[in-house]
Amino acid sequence: MIININSTWGRRFDIFIQILILLSLISLFFETLPNLDSRANQFLIYFERFCIIVFTIEYILRVLYAENKLKYIYSFYGIIDLLAIFPFYISLGADLRSVRVFRIFRLFRIFKLVRYNSALNHFKKAATEAREEILLFLMITAILLYLAATGIYFFEHEAQPEKFSSVFESLWWAISTLTTVGYGDVYPITIGGKIFTFCILIVGLGIVTIPAGIVASALSRTANKKKSEKNED
Repeated sequence: MIININSTWGRRFDIFIQILILLSLISLFFETLPNLDSRANQFLIYFERFCIIVFTIEYILRVLYAENKLKYIYSFYGIIDLLAIFPFYISLGADLRSVRVFRIFRLFRIFKLVRYNSALNHFKKAATEAREEILLFLMITAILLYLAATGIYFFEHEAQPEKFSSVFESLWWAISTLTTVGYGDVYPITIGGKIFTFCILIVGLGIVTIPAGIVASALSRTANKKKSEKNED
């Protein structure tokens, strides 16, 4: 049933898991309400345990029915499936305050939707096809961040030793400037720093638009491949 998604029960199982994932993510929102009613809080606890039971059974069955068990366990989906239930089990018998940070892994449940949702799966295929371009873009971005942080440090360190005390401190300015966010909490005051910032802003405009073009092109290619496969069938 889990492996054969083309069967009737397989499709029903997919829909059930998708709904459960979405509801579990929504329940996380309600858990953060400061004045939540005790009965509602208890319901959320029971619902979370129910989700854990279902996701755990799903994970175990996928491991059992996988042709290559180790390959599945260390695959993208295998790791996501494990992270979806990891926070609950690590908190058993431990001080919840010490493991509270691991609750962030509950957010990884949203990636489980990629397996069940055809539209998200289409996006994943596009990202896989464009992985070389994306990797190249990330490498160029890292180089530009380094150059921006180092450059603004040399321009502004003497004028603003507290805000630009090191290249590491300057990295925050480089990130907010290259992404064209510009929070305004840190900004240059020297002539050289302002000219340098202008150049970085121009480069930043291209940094923002390049990923959209890469993904859009990859989505177009995968859509054309899908149409060609349907026509051949």
